Amino acid sequence: MYQFSYADIQSTSVADAKDRERELLTRSIDMLSAAAAAGHGSMAAVEALHFTNRVWTAFVEDLGSSDNALPKELRANLISIGLWLLREAEDIRQGRTNNFEGLIEVSQIIRDGIQ
Repeated sequence: MYQFSYADIQSTSVADAKDRERELLTRSIDMLSAAAAAGHGSMAAVEALHFTNRVWTAFVEDLGSSDNALPKELRANLISIGLWLLREAEDIRQGRTNNFEGLIEVSQIIRDGIQ
């Protein structure tokens, strides 16, 4: 019988979490790209903005948790970025802008930075 060490399990768990985060961001980016093509009043836009809102709300809540192991300054910066993304998504939803590119580009940068 194979015994996993705590360090192996924790390392795998962190790697799995990062993979899930990258997958969620990739899905959000894909949905936002489709929404940009379809237009800000489309069903694709509604679905993309809702999904992006859920993803970033969860990220911001996790980053604000004292259990989060990231350095405090990095967490604060990511929370600021997340809040900007949420405001930008709301501006698109409200029809104040139709610029999905900012959401897409920033999400790509964050996704690509997850190691």
